[in-house]
Amino acid sequence: MNPLISIVDDDESVRIALKSLIDSVGFRAEVFGSGEEFLKSPYVFKTDCLIADVRMPGMNGLELQERLHAAGSSVPIVFISAHEDKEARARGLREGAIAFLQKPFSEDSLLGAISEGLDKS
Repeated sequence: MNPLISIVDDDESVRIALKSLIDSVGFRAEVFGSGEEFLKSPYVFKTDCLIADVRMPGMNGLELQERLHAAGSSVPIVFISAHEDKEARARGLREGAIAFLQKPFSEDSLLGAISEGLDKS
């Protein structure tokens, strides 16, 4: 079965664009508007790689990473952000994120990060 990539971003247009890209390369994609929505889903422990926005209302991407670690998940995470935040970047990578991509990023850089994550999962 093709790998499952879950996308967590509060911006619907970003979710739609990323799902389209993921689907176009033959992976399966599930989308969520918040970290809380993802954590309540049946996909938490079925996800092969997670793409998460850093800044979202409610639970941010770094808090989602913490919650997943606390639940025993080691899912590879690719963070995406529209904001340059060196502290968040350092924290996310220190806690095991595969990549921290600044929007707008290229499709190749995202797909490369996903591929790296899938290699580690």
